[in-house]
Amino acid sequence: MLTGRFPDPVAIRLPRGGSAAFPLALAELSGIGARAGVVKDAGDDPDITHGALIIAETAWTAPGSGIGFAAGEGVGTVTRAGLSLAIGEPAINPAPRALIRDVLIEAAAEIGVPPPDVTVKITIPGGGRLAEKTMNARLGIVGGLSILGTTGIVVPYSCASWIHSIHRGIDVARAAGLDHIAAATGATSERAVQRLYGLPDHALIDMGDFVGGTLKYLRRHPVERLTIAGGFAKLAKLAAGHLDLHSARSRVDTAWLAGMLRELGAEPAILATARTANGAAEILGVAGELRARLACAIAARAREVALATMCGNTAVEVAIVDRQGSFLARVGA
Repeated sequence: MLTGRFPDPVAIRLPRGGSAAFPLALAELSGIGARAGVVKDAGDDPDITHGALIIAETAWTAPGSGIGFAAGEGVGTVTRAGLSLAIGEPAINPAPRALIRDVLIEAAAEIGVPPPDVTVKITIPGGGRLAEKTMNARLGIVGGLSILGTTGIVVPYSCASWIHSIHRGIDVARAAGLDHIAAATGATSERAVQRLYGLPDHALIDMGDFVGGTLKYLRRHPVERLTIAGGFAKLAKLAAGHLDLHSARSRVDTAWLAGMLRELGAEPAILATARTANGAAEILGVAGELRARLACAIAARAREVALATMCGNTAVEVAIVDRQGSFLARVGA
Protein backbone atom coordinates (compact mmCIF):
# COMPACT_ATOMS: atom_id res chain seq x y z
CA MET A 1 0.00 0.00 0.00
CA LEU A 2 2.96 2.35 0.64
CA THR A 3 5.42 1.08 -1.99
CA GLY A 4 3.22 -0.59 -4.59
CA ARG A 5 4.99 -3.94 -4.27
CA PHE A 6 4.65 -7.16 -2.25
CA PRO A 7 7.65 -8.85 -0.60
CA ASP A 8 7.53 -12.53 -1.58
CA PRO A 9 8.25 -14.59 0.40
CA VAL A 10 7.16 -12.46 3.34
CA ALA A 11 9.04 -12.84 6.62
CA ILE A 12 7.75 -12.25 10.15
CA ARG A 13 9.26 -12.38 13.62
CA LEU A 14 7.69 -15.02 15.82
CA PRO A 15 6.19 -13.98 19.18
CA ARG A 16 8.88 -15.75 21.23
CA GLY A 17 11.84 -15.10 18.99
CA GLY A 18 13.09 -16.34 15.64
CA SER A 19 11.46 -15.75 12.29
CA ALA A 20 9.61 -17.56 9.53
CA ALA A 21 9.08 -16.87 5.82
CA PHE A 22 6.01 -17.75 3.76
CA PRO A 23 5.46 -17.69 -0.01
CA LEU A 24 2.43 -15.67 -1.06
CA ALA A 25 -0.48 -17.52 -2.62
CA LEU A 26 -2.39 -14.27 -3.24
CA ALA A 27 -1.28 -10.66 -3.79
CA GLU A 28 -3.71 -7.95 -4.91
CA LEU A 29 -3.38 -4.16 -4.73
CA SER A 30 -6.25 -1.69 -5.17
CA GLY A 31 -6.85 2.02 -4.70
CA ILE A 32 -8.20 1.53 -1.17
CA GLY A 33 -5.99 -1.25 0.17
CA ALA A 34 -4.30 -4.56 -0.43
CA ARG A 35 -4.85 -8.30 0.03
CA ALA A 36 -2.25 -10.99 0.63
CA GLY A 37 -2.71 -14.66 1.42
CA VAL A 38 -0.75 -17.74 2.38
CA VAL A 39 -1.70 -21.42 2.48
CA LYS A 40 -1.74 -22.81 6.03
CA ASP A 41 0.76 -25.61 6.54
CA ALA A 42 0.12 -27.35 9.86
CA GLY A 43 2.95 -29.82 9.34
CA ASP A 44 2.30 -33.04 11.25
CA ASP A 45 -0.21 -31.49 13.64
CA PRO A 46 -3.82 -32.62 13.03
CA ASP A 47 -5.26 -29.17 12.31
CA ILE A 48 -8.57 -28.59 10.51
CA THR A 49 -7.08 -25.52 8.77
CA HIS A 50 -4.23 -27.42 7.12
CA GLY A 51 -4.23 -26.39 3.46
CA ALA A 52 -6.64 -23.48 3.97
CA LEU A 53 -6.03 -20.10 2.34
CA ILE A 54 -5.57 -17.41 5.00
CA ILE A 55 -6.03 -13.87 3.67
CA ALA A 56 -5.13 -10.56 5.33
CA GLU A 57 -6.79 -7.52 3.78
CA THR A 58 -5.92 -3.97 4.80
CA ALA A 59 -7.89 -0.86 3.93
CA TRP A 60 -7.24 2.81 4.74
CA THR A 61 -9.46 4.33 7.42
CA ALA A 62 -9.95 7.82 8.83
CA PRO A 63 -6.84 9.64 10.05
CA GLY A 64 -6.23 9.02 13.74
CA SER A 65 -8.29 5.83 13.89
CA GLY A 66 -5.25 3.59 14.32
CA ILE A 67 -5.08 -0.10 13.52
CA GLY A 68 -8.32 -2.05 13.86
CA PHE A 69 -9.42 -5.60 13.12
CA ALA A 70 -12.40 -7.16 11.37
CA ALA A 71 -13.68 -10.66 10.67
CA GLY A 72 -14.03 -11.51 7.01
CA GLU A 73 -15.60 -14.62 5.50
CA GLY A 74 -14.81 -17.72 7.52
CA VAL A 75 -13.61 -15.93 10.68
CA GLY A 76 -15.89 -16.02 13.71
CA THR A 77 -17.19 -13.39 16.12
CA VAL A 78 -17.10 -13.69 19.93
CA THR A 79 -20.58 -13.94 21.51
CA ARG A 80 -19.80 -15.21 25.03
CA ALA A 81 -17.76 -13.92 27.94
CA GLY A 82 -14.74 -15.85 29.21
CA LEU A 83 -12.48 -15.62 26.18
CA SER A 84 -9.53 -13.24 25.83
CA LEU A 85 -11.65 -10.96 23.61
CA ALA A 86 -14.71 -8.86 24.29
CA ILE A 87 -18.15 -9.89 23.06
CA GLY A 88 -18.68 -8.67 19.52
CA GLU A 89 -14.98 -8.73 18.63
CA PRO A 90 -13.65 -10.75 15.68
CA ALA A 91 -12.06 -13.99 16.88
CA ILE A 92 -8.49 -12.86 16.23
CA ASN A 93 -6.56 -13.52 19.42
CA PRO A 94 -4.33 -10.98 21.23
CA ALA A 95 -0.98 -12.49 20.18
CA PRO A 96 -1.75 -12.42 16.42
CA ARG A 97 -3.18 -8.92 16.81
CA ALA A 98 0.00 -7.71 18.51
CA LEU A 99 2.18 -9.30 15.83
CA ILE A 100 0.14 -7.68 13.05
CA ARG A 101 0.23 -4.25 14.70
CA ASP A 102 3.99 -4.44 15.28
CA VAL A 103 4.69 -5.43 11.67
CA LEU A 104 2.52 -2.63 10.26
CA ILE A 105 4.11 0.00 12.50
CA GLU A 106 7.60 -1.25 11.65
CA ALA A 107 6.87 -1.30 7.91
CA ALA A 108 5.71 2.32 8.08
CA ALA A 109 8.75 3.37 10.11
CA GLU A 110 11.13 1.81 7.60
CA ILE A 111 10.01 4.30 4.93
CA GLY A 112 9.65 7.20 7.32
CA VAL A 113 5.88 7.58 7.75
CA PRO A 114 3.70 7.50 10.91
CA PRO A 115 1.88 4.33 12.01
CA PRO A 116 -0.90 3.66 9.50
CA ASP A 117 -4.63 4.12 10.02
CA VAL A 118 -5.99 0.85 8.63
CA THR A 119 -8.46 -1.92 9.28
CA VAL A 120 -7.05 -5.43 8.99
CA LYS A 121 -9.63 -7.99 7.90
CA ILE A 122 -8.77 -11.68 8.12
CA THR A 123 -10.61 -14.02 5.76
CA ILE A 124 -10.57 -17.81 5.43
CA PRO A 125 -12.59 -18.94 2.39
CA GLY A 126 -14.68 -21.93 3.46
CA GLY A 127 -13.88 -21.25 7.12
CA GLY A 128 -17.52 -21.35 8.13
CA ARG A 129 -17.77 -24.92 6.91
CA LEU A 130 -14.51 -25.88 8.62
CA ALA A 131 -15.72 -24.30 11.88
CA GLU A 132 -18.57 -26.80 12.03
CA LYS A 133 -15.93 -29.46 12.76
CA THR A 134 -14.49 -27.49 15.69
CA MET A 135 -15.65 -26.56 19.20
CA ASN A 136 -16.07 -22.88 18.30
CA ALA A 137 -19.87 -22.82 18.49
CA ARG A 138 -19.75 -24.26 22.00
CA LEU A 139 -17.26 -21.57 22.98
CA GLY A 140 -19.59 -18.89 21.65
CA ILE A 141 -17.57 -18.13 18.52
CA VAL A 142 -20.05 -17.98 15.67
CA GLY A 143 -19.68 -17.64 11.93
CA GLY A 144 -16.27 -19.16 11.44
CA LEU A 145 -12.86 -20.10 12.75
CA SER A 146 -10.56 -18.47 15.32
CA ILE A 147 -7.18 -16.94 14.56
CA LEU A 148 -5.10 -18.44 17.36
CA GLY A 149 -1.43 -18.39 18.27
CA THR A 150 0.85 -17.72 21.21
CA THR A 151 4.33 -18.81 20.14
CA GLY A 152 4.15 -19.12 16.35
CA ILE A 153 5.54 -22.65 16.66
CA VAL A 154 3.52 -25.86 16.30
CA VAL A 155 4.81 -28.95 18.10
CA PRO A 156 4.06 -32.00 15.91
CA TYR A 157 1.20 -34.13 17.19
CA SER A 158 0.65 -31.76 20.11
CA CYS A 159 -2.98 -31.17 19.09
CA ALA A 160 -2.39 -27.66 20.38
CA SER A 161 -5.62 -26.30 18.95
CA TRP A 162 -7.65 -29.01 20.73
CA ILE A 163 -5.99 -28.27 24.07
CA HIS A 164 -6.54 -24.56 23.45
CA SER A 165 -10.27 -25.26 22.93
CA ILE A 166 -10.42 -27.24 26.18
CA HIS A 167 -8.93 -24.33 28.10
CA ARG A 168 -11.19 -21.78 26.45
CA GLY A 169 -14.22 -24.00 27.10
CA ILE A 170 -13.40 -23.99 30.80
CA ASP A 171 -12.95 -20.21 30.70
CA VAL A 172 -16.35 -19.73 29.05
CA ALA A 173 -18.08 -22.01 31.56
CA ARG A 174 -16.52 -20.16 34.49
CA ALA A 175 -17.39 -16.76 33.04
CA ALA A 176 -21.00 -17.92 32.65
CA GLY A 177 -21.09 -18.80 36.35
CA LEU A 178 -21.63 -22.53 35.80
CA ASP A 179 -20.98 -24.61 38.91
CA HIS A 180 -20.95 -27.99 37.14
CA ILE A 181 -19.06 -28.94 33.99
CA ALA A 182 -18.54 -32.31 32.32
CA ALA A 183 -15.36 -33.38 30.51
CA ALA A 184 -15.87 -36.38 28.25
CA THR A 185 -13.59 -38.58 26.17
CA GLY A 186 -16.15 -38.98 23.39
CA ALA A 187 -19.57 -38.10 22.06
CA THR A 188 -21.45 -41.08 23.55
CA SER A 189 -20.33 -40.40 27.13
CA GLU A 190 -20.86 -36.66 26.66
CA ARG A 191 -24.47 -37.16 25.54
CA ALA A 192 -25.13 -39.52 28.45
CA VAL A 193 -23.94 -37.00 31.04
CA GLN A 194 -25.77 -34.13 29.37
CA ARG A 195 -29.02 -36.10 29.46
CA LEU A 196 -28.46 -37.10 33.08
CA TYR A 197 -27.91 -33.59 34.39
CA GLY A 198 -29.55 -31.42 31.73
CA LEU A 199 -26.31 -29.50 31.23
CA PRO A 200 -26.14 -26.68 28.67
CA ASP A 201 -23.76 -27.09 25.75
CA HIS A 202 -21.22 -24.65 27.19
CA ALA A 203 -20.90 -26.86 30.30
CA LEU A 204 -19.54 -29.68 28.12
CA ILE A 205 -15.79 -30.04 27.55
CA ASP A 206 -14.75 -32.33 24.70
CA MET A 207 -11.42 -33.34 26.24
CA GLY A 208 -10.80 -36.40 24.06
CA ASP A 209 -7.56 -38.03 25.24
CA PHE A 210 -6.26 -34.90 26.97
CA VAL A 211 -7.40 -35.59 30.51
CA GLY A 212 -4.10 -34.32 31.91
CA GLY A 213 -4.38 -31.00 30.11
CA THR A 214 -7.95 -30.67 31.33
CA LEU A 215 -7.24 -31.46 34.98
CA LYS A 216 -4.11 -29.33 35.20
CA TYR A 217 -5.95 -26.32 33.79
CA LEU A 218 -8.79 -26.88 36.27
CA ARG A 219 -6.21 -27.01 39.05
CA ARG A 220 -5.36 -23.38 38.24
CA HIS A 221 -8.91 -22.38 37.23
CA PRO A 222 -11.24 -24.48 39.41
CA VAL A 223 -14.96 -25.04 39.19
CA GLU A 224 -17.26 -26.25 41.93
CA ARG A 225 -18.07 -29.63 40.38
CA LEU A 226 -16.58 -31.76 37.59
CA THR A 227 -17.90 -34.92 35.97
CA ILE A 228 -15.34 -36.96 34.03
CA ALA A 229 -17.09 -39.31 31.60
CA GLY A 230 -15.76 -41.92 29.23
CA GLY A 231 -15.61 -45.53 28.18
CA PHE A 232 -14.21 -48.32 30.32
CA ALA A 233 -10.90 -48.65 28.45
CA LYS A 234 -10.09 -44.93 28.47
CA LEU A 235 -10.89 -44.51 32.14
CA ALA A 236 -8.99 -47.69 33.00
CA LYS A 237 -5.90 -45.88 31.69
CA LEU A 238 -6.67 -42.89 33.91
CA ALA A 239 -7.17 -45.25 36.85
CA ALA A 240 -3.68 -46.63 36.20
CA GLY A 241 -2.23 -43.12 36.37
CA HIS A 242 -2.05 -42.18 32.67
CA LEU A 243 -2.95 -38.56 31.88
CA ASP A 244 -2.69 -38.89 28.09
CA LEU A 245 -5.21 -41.49 26.96
CA HIS A 246 -4.17 -41.71 23.29
CA SER A 247 -3.37 -45.27 22.19
CA ALA A 248 0.05 -44.19 20.90
CA ARG A 249 1.06 -42.83 24.31
CA SER A 250 -0.61 -45.13 26.83
CA ARG A 251 -1.91 -48.67 26.84
CA VAL A 252 -4.39 -50.60 28.92
CA ASP A 253 -2.56 -52.80 31.44
CA THR A 254 -4.48 -56.04 31.13
CA ALA A 255 -2.40 -57.72 33.83
CA TRP A 256 -3.29 -54.93 36.23
CA LEU A 257 -6.99 -55.28 35.37
CA ALA A 258 -6.77 -59.02 35.91
CA GLY A 259 -5.25 -58.28 39.31
CA MET A 260 -8.22 -56.09 40.16
CA LEU A 261 -10.55 -58.93 39.22
CA ARG A 262 -8.58 -61.20 41.52
CA GLU A 263 -9.02 -58.69 44.36
CA LEU A 264 -12.77 -58.75 43.65
CA GLY A 265 -12.82 -62.52 44.04
CA ALA A 266 -13.02 -63.66 40.41
CA GLU A 267 -12.96 -67.39 39.71
CA PRO A 268 -9.76 -68.95 38.28
CA ALA A 269 -11.31 -69.47 34.83
CA ILE A 270 -12.18 -65.77 34.56
CA LEU A 271 -8.71 -64.76 35.74
CA ALA A 272 -7.03 -67.04 33.20
CA THR A 273 -9.06 -65.48 30.37
CA ALA A 274 -8.43 -61.96 31.66
CA ARG A 275 -4.65 -62.45 31.75
CA THR A 276 -4.58 -63.26 28.04
CA ALA A 277 -7.22 -60.73 26.95
CA ASN A 278 -6.56 -58.40 24.03
CA GLY A 279 -7.89 -55.34 25.80
CA ALA A 280 -10.07 -53.78 28.45
CA ALA A 281 -13.33 -54.43 26.62
CA GLU A 282 -12.62 -58.17 26.52
CA ILE A 283 -11.84 -58.21 30.25
CA LEU A 284 -15.06 -56.38 31.00
CA GLY A 285 -16.92 -58.85 28.82
CA VAL A 286 -15.66 -61.91 30.71
CA ALA A 287 -16.10 -60.35 34.16
CA GLY A 288 -19.63 -61.71 34.39
CA GLU A 289 -21.37 -60.85 37.64
CA LEU A 290 -18.30 -58.84 38.67
CA ARG A 291 -18.74 -56.45 35.73
CA ALA A 292 -20.44 -53.69 37.74
CA ARG A 293 -18.04 -54.02 40.67
CA LEU A 294 -15.01 -53.88 38.33
CA ALA A 295 -16.37 -50.76 36.63
CA CYS A 296 -16.97 -49.11 40.02
CA ALA A 297 -13.44 -50.00 41.16
CA ILE A 298 -11.97 -48.46 38.01
CA ALA A 299 -14.11 -45.35 38.39
CA ALA A 300 -13.02 -44.98 42.02
CA ARG A 301 -9.33 -45.24 41.17
CA ALA A 302 -9.70 -42.88 38.21
CA ARG A 303 -11.33 -40.39 40.58
CA GLU A 304 -8.39 -40.70 42.99
CA VAL A 305 -5.95 -39.92 40.17
CA ALA A 306 -8.04 -36.94 39.07
CA LEU A 307 -8.27 -35.54 42.61
CA ALA A 308 -4.52 -35.97 43.14
CA THR A 309 -3.79 -34.20 39.84
CA MET A 310 -6.08 -31.27 40.56
CA CYS A 311 -4.98 -30.72 44.18
CA GLY A 312 -7.96 -28.47 44.73
CA ASN A 313 -11.46 -28.06 46.08
CA THR A 314 -13.36 -29.24 43.01
CA ALA A 315 -15.83 -32.06 43.67
CA VAL A 316 -15.11 -34.83 41.16
CA GLU A 317 -17.39 -37.51 39.77
CA VAL A 318 -16.21 -40.23 37.39
CA ALA A 319 -18.79 -41.90 35.16
CA ILE A 320 -18.09 -44.92 32.97
CA VAL A 321 -20.40 -45.24 29.98
CA ASP A 322 -20.85 -48.21 27.64
CA ARG A 323 -21.12 -48.02 23.85
CA GLN A 324 -24.91 -47.76 24.05
CA GLY A 325 -24.74 -44.71 26.31
CA SER A 326 -25.73 -46.48 29.54
CA PHE A 327 -23.85 -45.92 32.78
CA LEU A 328 -21.70 -48.80 33.99
CA ALA A 329 -20.52 -46.93 37.08
CA ARG A 330 -20.71 -43.52 38.74
CA VAL A 331 -18.46 -42.67 41.65
CA GLY A 332 -18.44 -39.38 43.51
CA ALA A 333 -21.86 -38.19 42.31
